[in-house]
Amino acid sequence: MATVLVPKETRDGETRVAASTDSVKRFVKAGLTVQVERGAGENARVSDENYQAAGAVLVDAEPSCWAAADLVVKVSPPTLEEAAKLKDGGRVLSIVIPAYEKELIEFYRDHKITCYAMDLIPRISRAQSMDVLSSQATVSGYKSVLLAASYLEKFCPLLMTAAGTVPPAKCVVFGAGVAGLQAIATAKRLGCKVEATDIRLAAKEQIESLGAKFIDVPGMEDMEDEHGYAKEVTPEFLAQQRIEVAKRVAEADIVITTALVPGRPAPKLVSEEMVKSMPAGAVIVDLAAEAGGNCALTEPGQIVSKHGVTIIGLTNLPATMPVHASELYSKNVLNLVNLMIDEGNLVDKLEDECLAGCLLTHEGEVKHDRAKALFGTEGAKS
Repeated sequence: MATVLVPKETRDGETRVAASTDSVKRFVKAGLTVQVERGAGENARVSDENYQAAGAVLVDAEPSCWAAADLVVKVSPPTLEEAAKLKDGGRVLSIVIPAYEKELIEFYRDHKITCYAMDLIPRISRAQSMDVLSSQATVSGYKSVLLAASYLEKFCPLLMTAAGTVPPAKCVVFGAGVAGLQAIATAKRLGCKVEATDIRLAAKEQIESLGAKFIDVPGMEDMEDEHGYAKEVTPEFLAQQRIEVAKRVAEADIVITTALVPGRPAPKLVSEEMVKSMPAGAVIVDLAAEAGGNCALTEPGQIVSKHGVTIIGLTNLPATMPVHASELYSKNVLNLVNLMIDEGNLVDKLEDECLAGCLLTHEGEVKHDRAKALFGTEGAKS
């Protein structure tokens, strides 16, 4: 019978947990032993007693638990100190973001650790239930608008009162992926007038279906790759996009930016001049802050005021809503791990496109193409 370990998250600001009571029940029903470190779910409002009632075995933070586990499931990647507790040839599953974790990937490779990176789940229909980027982007998009509204010094909706009419706040959203669409929907629910832009033509219909206006850019072509991600665009297109969007930004009370290109710095979409053009008291929430930010004045991890505009560059917004963020993440993990379960054991079924697609390291090699590029080799230990 294989053992799955759910340790307590230790990275600064990480409040999520990788397993819910429901996922624990399902793992146990499938024949796995689930060990949960005491206090692992505390920040996500899941008590040790609830885990125990679901069938988990509570354990202390001992290195022996890591070494004995057939699979360690986490949200944030292990620290190098934690990774050293894994047995050679062991398995770990977490969000990784290879561009930020080169040293950790080298450790995995050198110690023949099999790592499944949840952020590398392929964008295919069959893998939608495992797509962590989408589930956590839903949280980020929702929270971004709530943050903006809380810092905005005016109402969001149209109000008609005896003292006069208050016009609705104007909101511009950059990027209409999962986070952007959730931001659009949330802003509309709050009563904002919303316009949005995206480099993918397919987003136009989705934006309009939510009641927002799509910002057309002359010469626009579809910029979506075969995996469903946005391609890196040319400087010429970005310049034209800035011209069109700048007109809207100059009148916007709220700007939400969500544009990310996997493995690359976030494109700069909001210049300092655009910030200067915004009304005093306006708010920008930059969801790409962790990758450098879409706004030229974003300071990752900080909330700052520049030219009379509040710029929110907080990272890891899902961790500010750990209850539902953890529930969604744990379902993603459950659906992926289910593909590995075989009569109470865990098997690396690399013929499965979902497992193979998010396989980062295995048997002493870096397997994922995006991560291989970081090493300038085929990923094998030199």
